[in-house]
Formats: sequence, C-alpha cells, structure tokens
Amino acid sequence: MQNSPPPHAAPSSRPFLRIAESFADAVEPADFPAALLRWRNQRWAAETGLGDLTDAAWIAHFARFSPLPGNLPQPLAMRYHGHQFGTYNPQLGDGRGFLFAQVRDKAGRLLDLGTKGSGQTPWSRQGDGRLTLKGGVREILAASYLEALGVNTSKAFSLIETGEQLSRNDEPSPTRSSVLVRLSHSHVRFGTFQRCAWMEDRESMARLVDYCVAEFYPDADDPDMARKTCKLLENIALKTGRMIGQWMAAGFVHGVMNTDNFNITGETFDFGPWRFLPVSDPNFTAAYFDSQGLYRFGRQPVQGGWALQQLASAMLLLAEADDLAKSLAPYEEAYRNSFAAHTHALLGIKPEGDISADITFLQAFYGWMTESGANWPQTFFDWFGGAASETRAAASPQADLYRAAAFGPVRDILMAREAVRPERLATAYFQKPAPVSLIIEEVEALWSPIAEADDWSGFNAKVSHIEEARVALAL
Repeated sequence: MQNSPPPHAAPSSRPFLRIAESFADAVEPADFPAALLRWRNQRWAAETGLGDLTDAAWIAHFARFSPLPGNLPQPLAMRYHGHQFGTYNPQLGDGRGFLFAQVRDKAGRLLDLGTKGSGQTPWSRQGDGRLTLKGGVREILAASYLEALGVNTSKAFSLIETGEQLSRNDEPSPTRSSVLVRLSHSHVRFGTFQRCAWMEDRESMARLVDYCVAEFYPDADDPDMARKTCKLLENIALKTGRMIGQWMAAGFVHGVMNTDNFNITGETFDFGPWRFLPVSDPNFTAAYFDSQGLYRFGRQPVQGGWALQQLASAMLLLAEADDLAKSLAPYEEAYRNSFAAHTHALLGIKPEGDISADITFLQAFYGWMTESGANWPQTFFDWFGGAASETRAAASPQADLYRAAAFGPVRDILMAREAVRPERLATAYFQKPAPVSLIIEEVEALWSPIAEADDWSGFNAKVSHIEEARVALAL
C-alpha cells in the first residue's frame, strides 16, 4: 500500500502560502489522547490522490496532523471578520480549525483540507477548540446528502474520535470528542475581505483578489485592479445565487448565514445547526438561537443577497460603488434560474425552456406543497420522471394527496413534461418505497445507538442509502 500521496496531491499544492502572512497564523494542533478512525471519504480521497493511504497513515495526517509531503509545513488558522446575525464582529477567525493542506484533484482543481475540532488557536476566545463526535456525524450526513442532491457543498473528508470528554450546553454532557477534516474548493470567506476593509489594508486586499482570481476565477483576470475586483465579485455573486437556488430546491436550511460562513467559491459551508424540511414551510428556522427567524428557510435568498452586499462594501477599497453594484446584479437571475433548473432536475423532468413558464410551475408546485403539507422528500421521490413515475406515485403513502383536486394543476404539468434520464427509475434506489431523508428526528435516532452502545450500524446504513441516491439521481 502507498503511504505517501502521489505527485498531483502534494508538490506545488500550497498556493495559499503566497498570502498566508497577511491572512493566517501558524498554529499547533491539539495532542489528542486517542485517535480512532470512524469514517474516511474514500471516493474523494481517490479523487485527490490520497486514496491509497493506509489507515495508520490516514490517522497520522488527519488526527496527528503530520504534514503531507511537499505541502503546508504547519497548519494555518485563518483570520477573518464577519456579520453575525446582522452585527459586525471583528474578533473572528478559525477558533477550532485550521487549513491543513492544499491538494489538487485529477483535473488540477485546487482543493483545501480544513479542520474542525483540531484545537485552540489565537481566535478561540473562550472556546476549547474541540468538536463533539455528534457534530462530526451530523456534518458527514449533511454534506453527503447535499452532494447526493446535487447541491454545491464542501465535503466531509475524515472523522476521527479523539478520546476526550466535552461539556456542551446544547447536548447531553459529558459527550465524546472528534476531529473532522473537510474538503472544499476554498476556505476564503466573505469575512476575509471584510477584515481587510476594516483594517483599511488595500495592499492585502489586492493580494487577496489576485489569489482568488488566479486560483478560482482565471477568466476574471484583468490588468486593471478595479475591473478585476468587479469581475471577481460578479463570479462570486453568480456562484452564490446558484448555490442558494439549489438549497431551496433541496429543502435545505443552512441555519447560520453569517458572512463568515460564505466562501468565495459558492459552496455550502460551516452549516452547524442545519435542517432539511420535512414539509414546505417558508418560516422554518434551523437554529434554536435564531429567535427572530433571520435565517429562516424562505428568507435565505434575501440573506444571500445581503451577504454579497457586505462583500461588495468591503471591496470599495479597490473599486467604485457603482461598478460593484453592477457586479451584484446577476445574483437574482442566477438564483432564479438555479432554483427552477434544480427543481426540475430533482423531479427528473425537462424544463419548459421558457423561464416564465417554469416559474409559473414553481409557484403552483411549491404553493401546493405548502398548502397540502406533503412530505418534501417523498414528493420529489414519487414524481421523479413525471408521467414515467405515475405508478409509483399511485402507490405512495401520500397517494390521497395526489388524487385531491388541489393537486390537479401540478399533476397536469408533471404529466406533460418530458422525463429526463427515465432509465434511472430502474435503479435499486427507485425500487424502494421511500427515499433517503435527513429530517432531524432521523438524525437523532441514528445518534442514540452510537452514544449508548457504540453501534454505528444505523449510521452506516444511512450513509449507504445516501450514496445510492447520489448514484441514482446522477446530479
């Protein structure tokens, strides 16, 4: 077995070092009393040249944080600011995580390996820098499910139990500890730019723009820094709009849409108290501490636009307000088109092609979903393929809802649309009576056997079912 990464995973895979002096602090990882490998993302390990690591080598890199050969010599805790529930906080940064390594996939795309629960940093404030095992389990489930549903997301890469007992106010304590590694195209946050603006550090902002354009948006390159900044912002706005459109079609509630929880590559990121909708409810809130419903499900598109406005405000160091405002303009159209396209993709039907007709369908479909109280994942599962799935819909637990008159207008459109990838209906996933889902009661039911008897069978079965969905949906 190979214990060192192949060339595409290591040498020259550390471009963040070009700007690290201004944006990160070198830190030491925690020395954990134990390192028990609970999960490794073998599919993505193979994509990044790390798939042949033995379990011992995996633990050495992702629990003890021995540097990958030719990669970052020391972990880097990133510095940033951010708006948290609308209030600006200049005291932020990686408080329980760091950038461990940068790798490239087989296509040459730069990817970051970042941690959660890896110990204290200069930004920990009063925190212990740790992650509960339950928190790590939740992130594996959510990230895997989002990926299966075709949502642009960071990936859970590794979970190792670390042998400590933690006290938390929001779960029974003492509770078990873990360290998570996540894979993301970028860990640069909107708040990274906000920090430069707060410090009025134009030189560092320009270096940050250069880095982001070179590594993530080379088409935005321009010899004029103001134009380059605006082109970068436009690309970020497009990516963010597409991501939030995907969230809304998937019924995903992020929970904490602070500006430090948005990254510049439009990936779902830092989703702590996430939820997936059991039924359509625009007022559904994921975080128990979001008492005002600021980040409720139906408000997510607005909040995404607001976060982009804060990013644009930070970029005033390098470009004019009117030009930056124009760069934000594509956000709403990107969101609308993504929401429409992803709804159709999750239903396995072809869009009309006329966006106004597609929006009319969305209004009818989601209006019915909200009024009827239909189960969100079951409805998409039942009608995947439109008319091709009519037999399955007739046998669904909620078949009575489909026979009601209120569903008539929606049924007519579903039956009239051309099925996309109808051969997918023959897969094992679509032969089951119900889809995989991740409503919170199911997640809690998976955790109880782990906490009480170290029984991971339910978790493993859920992850396998999610993988079946990913392959069947092919999104």
